[in-house]
Amino acid sequence: MKRAVKIAVTCVSTGVVALGGVGVYKAVHTESGPPQYDASSPATAPPSDADAEKTARAFLKAWAAGSARYGEAADETDAPATARRALRGYRDGLGLASVALTKTAASGPTPNSSNGTHVTFTVTAHVRGGTWSYDDSLDVLASSNGAQAVHWANTVLYPKLRDGQSLRAGTLPASTSPAQVLADDGSTALTSADYPSLRDIITTIGKSSVGAGGTPATGVSVIDGKGSAVSVAKTFTKGKPGTITTTIDPGFQAVAEETVKGQPKSSVVALDYTTGQIKAVAFNGSSGNTAFMGSAAPGSTMKMVTAAAVIDKLGLTPASPATCTKTITAGGTTFHNEDDETDTGADLEHAFAISCNTAFIHVGYQMQPGDLGDEAKNVFGIGSSWSIGGGVFVQDGSVPDVPPDNATQAADLIGQGKVLMNPLAIASIASTIADSHYHQPIILPKQAQPSAARQISPTTAAEVRQLMRAAASSGGTAAARMAGINGGAKTGTSEVGQNASSTNGWFAAYNSDNNIAVGALVIGGTSGAESAGYLAHDVLLGP
Repeated sequence: MKRAVKIAVTCVSTGVVALGGVGVYKAVHTESGPPQYDASSPATAPPSDADAEKTARAFLKAWAAGSARYGEAADETDAPATARRALRGYRDGLGLASVALTKTAASGPTPNSSNGTHVTFTVTAHVRGGTWSYDDSLDVLASSNGAQAVHWANTVLYPKLRDGQSLRAGTLPASTSPAQVLADDGSTALTSADYPSLRDIITTIGKSSVGAGGTPATGVSVIDGKGSAVSVAKTFTKGKPGTITTTIDPGFQAVAEETVKGQPKSSVVALDYTTGQIKAVAFNGSSGNTAFMGSAAPGSTMKMVTAAAVIDKLGLTPASPATCTKTITAGGTTFHNEDDETDTGADLEHAFAISCNTAFIHVGYQMQPGDLGDEAKNVFGIGSSWSIGGGVFVQDGSVPDVPPDNATQAADLIGQGKVLMNPLAIASIASTIADSHYHQPIILPKQAQPSAARQISPTTAAEVRQLMRAAASSGGTAAARMAGINGGAKTGTSEVGQNASSTNGWFAAYNSDNNIAVGALVIGGTSGAESAGYLAHDVLLGP
């Protein structure tokens, strides 16, 4: 940027002063020197092509001379401090050995600017790993006092570089050489053609790492402010894709794909309940992967958590009284049972088996308002922001720490209110009960699995399994879908829409013969047993 140069004379000089050996000469007008560029007073016309090229060459020559001259280069811009930092960042990020800046040529007025002339140039940079050449450009601006400056922008360094971004030479992101994604047997390739529900999951996991036996590509990446690569600017060497083995069981996945195929708006997840490994995930619907990303009221499948909570917090057992009345009022709201069931002599086991809402509100309402949320989070890991591996994002469910009012407290107990779940979360709850241990769901076998704040009591788990076996036995709401399966279950029918105008069907279950736990959802389904139950039954049995 044109700056004042003081000289010890009192008259106007007609000489010139060479600055820094750059070969750019600045006329000295008075003792105060030439005018500086004034961004607040732009010229009414752009610099001539010759003047613009002269200013651009001064900047480019100082840049090319190396870090000792970056200050001089920055002084030719309208943002010296920013330019100086950016030039150093360019050098450090690329491991710059040298740079040649050639073919400088003005190309006319800057678009949408009354005081700028566009100048193009070519960059040839010798960086870490190779030589990188590209065409670039800058704008030279003029102010009304006749001074000029290079307008600083990150695009001066590289035309696709945006604000807050930088360049880095070296290993390129794994996404440039996606790994092949395999099933848990280490040999079956998971493809979207064979397993359509896995399409986005396969893509995400494949781009998360070069995989076993792979080597990364090298080149230049554009980096965001957090240090993550956002794009590839130059490739020097191509990478070799490796393989990534997941927890997906190809047999269970095939069954899951087939079950959702005939059921619109459905989704299902299968877990190995002894490890938390995801063995299958499938969905059918335009809303995407509702199995992992869905968020809906889980209805009576929430009673698995409520049952565990009243056992832990109130000391109840399956034989404890749990009166099932036709209706119950809590917080000014009247709750009813799906089929108006009544059983004044019911115990907790029978109330669970027939899925009596009023019984669970009656006993659950005796807990403190935050007890249900505490059980969900600290025993079942709900709301812990699960990381299942491979960059695959999931929602893990939500239960209020403390309900906002008494009516919501009652509704939460039966999976309405503010409680939100998806099949992955419901499968995980069933898995925790089946194994007497919480295992955070994972899709990569070596993914870290944070423990629950409090592992479920073996006694509590055994007693909730007793309740789930009652629901899966004769007279229970899940009995019809659990034929031939050695395990327990819980159905759920949640009311949704304006004035509860429609329902979603849920089903949670486990099979002790193959260590599989399942969560299933059919949006717009009738009862859980008559919709989601069919999905769960087939997946529980497996291939």
